[in-house]
Amino acid sequence: MPCRTTIRLYILSHDPITRFFVMYRTSIDTAFGDKTMQSLSTELLNWYDRERRDLPWRRDPGETADAYHVWMSEIMLQQTTVAAVKSYFAKFTKLWPTVEAMASAPLDDVLKEWAGLGYYARARNLHKCATVVMTEHDGQFPRKEAELKKLPGIGDYTAAALAAIAFGERAVVVDGNIERVVTRLNRITEELPGAKKSIKAATDDITPSTRAGDFAQAMMDLGATICTPKSPKCLLCPVSSHCQALRAGDQETYPRKKPKQPKPTRRAVSYWVTCGEHILLERRPAKGLLGGMPGLFSTLWESRDGFPKSHEVERQAPVSGPWTALSGVAKHTFTHFHLETQIFHQELRTLANVDGGFWARKDDIADVGLPTVFTKMVSIASAQNS
Repeated sequence: MPCRTTIRLYILSHDPITRFFVMYRTSIDTAFGDKTMQSLSTELLNWYDRERRDLPWRRDPGETADAYHVWMSEIMLQQTTVAAVKSYFAKFTKLWPTVEAMASAPLDDVLKEWAGLGYYARARNLHKCATVVMTEHDGQFPRKEAELKKLPGIGDYTAAALAAIAFGERAVVVDGNIERVVTRLNRITEELPGAKKSIKAATDDITPSTRAGDFAQAMMDLGATICTPKSPKCLLCPVSSHCQALRAGDQETYPRKKPKQPKPTRRAVSYWVTCGEHILLERRPAKGLLGGMPGLFSTLWESRDGFPKSHEVERQAPVSGPWTALSGVAKHTFTHFHLETQIFHQELRTLANVDGGFWARKDDIADVGLPTVFTKMVSIASAQNS
């Protein structure tokens, strides 16, 4: 059978000390071409059995995972790092160890414990989904991907992950790490987000019929620890012999993305209203950004060149003036915009009822469950008004 052996030289200059790192790669092409996709999944699963990350929501390879734990971890991990999620997962599963306990919990309690994790719609959907599972599915998550997608807060990715990891169903799971691995394996030059259809098809081609959940987690681990965005550890990769981008030497250019548009900056004034040892807070509307969360009363968060003028500050204030501007600007970045906030202070003589507001003691402010954007404001204000 004819074969050809090719020695490839890769010169990498990422490390300024060594400057040049030479990697020899031998590839043997036979009349049958590259190794089969079945070989890829086998090699990857063997690596996963040895090198998998130890995560609190996982079970050992081949063992049935807890659907409640898988679901909660996947919701928490949306646009959040594993390191940040671990402590929240431990706290939530201690407070609400079952889906029934989660469904029975007051929504305000769930939102309070979620504070700091961001993207608060996930917390509302977490509670809503648990309620639907209890009332419409007898407390059991559906096994099939199509049925899972009907649940609140569960989209294509989460449904596939839950079906594969928790129930052993063959489902094609694609997250950010898997996108990177697959675009490099197949050298997909199409830019994201347009490339998602091609990436899904390529992932489908390599997803095995058995151990689909372990395979998905192996791909995630590979992207998180080996096939990283910068300086991928190709010498340690268990499937490097399949990687078309490695052969071309341009692996770091994948996945290819359209240039990001600059984020606009919104500016606002927030009101630091105190009365002795109490602070006035509002409960934000249930729908919209930071829905249902406590925070400081604020003017509208608008894209503008400067901060609101005095007449705007007075018109949108929760109580009538006079107001004193505090020094400093609180800055916070959301997914689609930057926010800069000035803080105006007023001290009241007596506690007063304010529409949409409630009073919290200064000593208890850390236990209210303020989102990070408001804790930054509180930090600036309290430092000048202790």
